[in-house]
Amino acid sequence: MKTFLRQQLERYPIRLKELDFFLQQPEVVQDMERYRALTREHAEVSEVAALFERFLQRESALAQAREMLDDPEMAAMARDEMAALEAELPQLEEELQRLLLPKDPDDVRNTFLEIRAGTGGDESALFAGDLLRMYTRYAERQGWRTEIVSESLGEVGGFKEVVIRVLGDGAYGKLKFESGGHRVQRVPATETQGRIHTSACTVAAMPEPDEAQAVQINPADLRIDTYRASGAGGQHVNKTDSAVRITHIPTGIVAECQDDRSQHRNKAKAMQVLAARIREKDRSERAAKEAATRKGLIGSGDRSDRIRTYNFPQGRLTDHRINLTLYKLQFVMDGELDEVIEALLLARKAEQLEDLELGLGGR
Repeated sequence: MKTFLRQQLERYPIRLKELDFFLQQPEVVQDMERYRALTREHAEVSEVAALFERFLQRESALAQAREMLDDPEMAAMARDEMAALEAELPQLEEELQRLLLPKDPDDVRNTFLEIRAGTGGDESALFAGDLLRMYTRYAERQGWRTEIVSESLGEVGGFKEVVIRVLGDGAYGKLKFESGGHRVQRVPATETQGRIHTSACTVAAMPEPDEAQAVQINPADLRIDTYRASGAGGQHVNKTDSAVRITHIPTGIVAECQDDRSQHRNKAKAMQVLAARIREKDRSERAAKEAATRKGLIGSGDRSDRIRTYNFPQGRLTDHRINLTLYKLQFVMDGELDEVIEALLLARKAEQLEDLELGLGGR
């Protein structure tokens, strides 16, 4: 095991004793918020400390088995024990590494996905529709639910912009690396000469804010407009101003919802999207500052970063951040995103481990 990892892990038994002490103090028990926070930390620290103790026991057993190799009567048994321990120790070390990596508390949350047509006119709007289908199919495969929050239809199909809410455990954790620029290369249906066109869309993945931790928004900073919804909904859409558009005046951020017939429910959903967008703006600004210091492999999630190319003539998908190329584009467009997402999560894990080593290795 690397020295920097061992040094980090040796702190956990010490911290566990501290937490045991704190949780027995009357003033802590009476402060429910602090008590819950310490209880959560205790559970996490206990898991790491117990696994590290198991690792140390196996490490000690391996050293003892090696010493027995010199005894002819014990050598055969020692070799069998060594083989089992040498197989188990790397697995324990990998699990300990995983537990040490920083956790994003938002990973377990639902997510809002915003898909916006960019360069390419009608073809870009059609591609936005294709991306929407790709993500909804992927969500179905994961057992998640999706619902459209707002949409602006393209002139010949697709969407100028569409926002969906993805509801499911771990939705944001798996979709957060979809933020950025998506480029498509293909022959549009309207192209008579068979020429390949290039167009683009941007995607933003935003965790649904926890109501208890939501951004505090001053009502005086909001302009709320109502209008008649367009699209599906029968005659109702022409009779009532149920759609809601909310503008956050200080930042100019806008959110709208026309999904529901109830203006009240549309306003509530639009407020959720607005809070998510304001929070995402703060996050992206922080990420940009960090990226200026050290450019992460996965990037900052800024929508201007070109992250992926979908080349239809070659049936090729390329994720430029991790140099991943797959010649199974149609399967991906049908929602088989697991291979791409798993590769991104693995790259992020390697990046975090490197950060951990850089942060602790020099100590």
